[in-house]
Amino acid sequence: MKESIEERACRLALYIIEKKATVRGAAKRFGISKSTVHKDLSERLPAFNRTLYLQVKQVLEQNKAERHIRGGIATRNKYRGGT
Repeated sequence: MKESIEERACRLALYIIEKKATVRGAAKRFGISKSTVHKDLSERLPAFNRTLYLQVKQVLEQNKAERHIRGGIATRNKYRGGT
């Protein structure tokens, strides 16, 4: 039996908070699309668990602020052929 949307949203939020994961990483881990992760966390979660939403929102905002740095590192590694 499939889990409810609320349960999935809570599991996603807890995973992102605990692992400091990105939306892309959470989507890959749970086998769903990035769009679904984003919709669960930004639209569905605040409707039934505001405190959890506020916690996950902080992690997502931090990831958003740092993404240009991670992208630069990935590009440098790609062209250097390193890790």
